[in-house]
Amino acid sequence: MTAQVDVAAAEVPRRTAARRLATRIGRVRELGIVVALALVVVPTAIANPRFVQPQSIQDLLLNASIVALLAVGQTMVVVTRNVDLSVGSVLGLSAFLTAQLVADHPGLPIIAGIAFGVLVGAVCGVLNGAAVAVGNVPSLVVTLGTLYVFRGVDFALAHGRQINAANLPDALLELGSAKVVGIPVLVIVTLMVVLLAATHLRSYRSGRELYAIGSNPDAAVLAGIPVGRRVFGAFVLSGLIAGLAGSMWVARYGTVDAAAGTGLELQVVAAVVVGGVAIFGGSGTVVGAALGALLLGTITSCLVVLRIPAFWQQAISGALLLVAITVDRLLALRLSRALRRINAERGGDGG
Repeated sequence: MTAQVDVAAAEVPRRTAARRLATRIGRVRELGIVVALALVVVPTAIANPRFVQPQSIQDLLLNASIVALLAVGQTMVVVTRNVDLSVGSVLGLSAFLTAQLVADHPGLPIIAGIAFGVLVGAVCGVLNGAAVAVGNVPSLVVTLGTLYVFRGVDFALAHGRQINAANLPDALLELGSAKVVGIPVLVIVTLMVVLLAATHLRSYRSGRELYAIGSNPDAAVLAGIPVGRRVFGAFVLSGLIAGLAGSMWVARYGTVDAAAGTGLELQVVAAVVVGGVAIFGGSGTVVGAALGALLLGTITSCLVVLRIPAFWQQAISGALLLVAITVDRLLALRLSRALRRINAERGGDGG
């Protein structure tokens, strides 16, 4: 028992040093995304000045908001060395059930409809989290399975039905286009979620422990961190945010069917990794993930404006994902070498 405590105590300064170095690297990555955005936007604006008009910028932010929302929840899972591939299906199920509820009950308050969508997403997150944290099944296997299960449930409930904007209350549709001081409400919602998640990960023990789990799960157990509970909570939060994104999808697009959100999971994973969140866990921020979603959305819009074939849109996104994973691996090796140097210096001081 004493040996385990000594190992855990020795692991604390190493985790602190790793976190500080990872934070500095993360800031450089986030700055790199901002530079990449500028390199994408400036040439496009020169080729087509209408691209940087206020309405175009608002549309760009709106289009990226849904993916950015999902990326926030995904980040909380990925930093624990897991992944949630079911977010697109959770969004689709939440969107359809929310649209069906408000369409069938016209007098229902809009906030109640949104809360119902969030609840649907949270239930999906509970199922994922229970299988991973309690059942000890790899998250890749679990969420790949629930991706199809949730989508199948969505199709079974829809029965081929499509809910159109004409069936939805005006208040919900107006939410998708409403603005506050010129900023779309959907963008404000996304920024609030990013801010809350960033504060949680940075300033609260339960958030910081997610990074410790991703950095070294065995050391996290020895340090007394409730690994299962934290991983379970991360999946619940991911599902909850995906449910919120589903409600926002209804407000944004109006027309909803069982195929809503199909394929979004790949965009979300790409946004998270491009945004500097290490696919192997332990580092990254929700701000970076949101910026990654904005970068991918901006690239897509730029390619459309420049009339480049859709194939290249997917090819470029895939290439960015490969580059980001390569960079993450190189940074991880650099971090490992730095920690070995720190440990050697401390060993020398102790001697």
